[in-house]
Amino acid sequence: MSDRLPLIFVPGLLCDAALWQNQSNALKDLIDPVFADTTRHDDIAAIARDVLATAPRRFALAGLSMGGYVALEIMRQAPERVVKLALFNTSARADTPEQQEKRRLLIAMSKAGQFKGVTPRLLPMLIHPDRIHDVALTGVVTAMAERVGRDAFFNQQTAIMNRIDSRAFLKDIRCPTLVVAGAQDALTPPELLREIAGGIAGARLEIIDHCGHLSPLEQPDAVTALLRGWIG
Repeated sequence: MSDRLPLIFVPGLLCDAALWQNQSNALKDLIDPVFADTTRHDDIAAIARDVLATAPRRFALAGLSMGGYVALEIMRQAPERVVKLALFNTSARADTPEQQEKRRLLIAMSKAGQFKGVTPRLLPMLIHPDRIHDVALTGVVTAMAERVGRDAFFNQQTAIMNRIDSRAFLKDIRCPTLVVAGAQDALTPPELLREIAGGIAGARLEIIDHCGHLSPLEQPDAVTALLRGWIG
């Protein structure tokens, strides 16, 4: 039996295991990585139940953005199974009406046959402005989106739009928690991560400079170092 810690990585919207590949490779001395699938349901609670159905009995949990919403729901459904929690570039709040309308527009655009245009439209919000022309980085982001695909995108956006506000729940989280923000994250700015860290007793907040929304890809070494310290 392995003495490594099972760590479930939960990706964000239009992301898959590649989001966390740098970390899963660099931490293989400490963890047994598991990559959650967030594509099959259009409801956050259903996605969380799906993850739990095949998860190890006890595990650490790391989620980014939409993956953070799923991670918080896993904490609601099975807190006794989570030994450590890490939340990256996410929010405890529900969508505003304005955010919901933007999601509906992207869904409509995709249904009109323009799904391939969604990622270029989102990229300026996803990564640091200085990285927009970084072909290696944008290539990974685009390839993930293509693998996730249009139908899963509809499911994910619907789940995100209808998620509940988790702020009142934060005080119930008891496990060691790491909260990470990108200093230049346009989608979930640092104040939203400060709010999460402030709501969880003993949570550790880290803000990564020169970093947008996709911190594990934009600043892989910094994220790996934070996870190594959190696991250790």
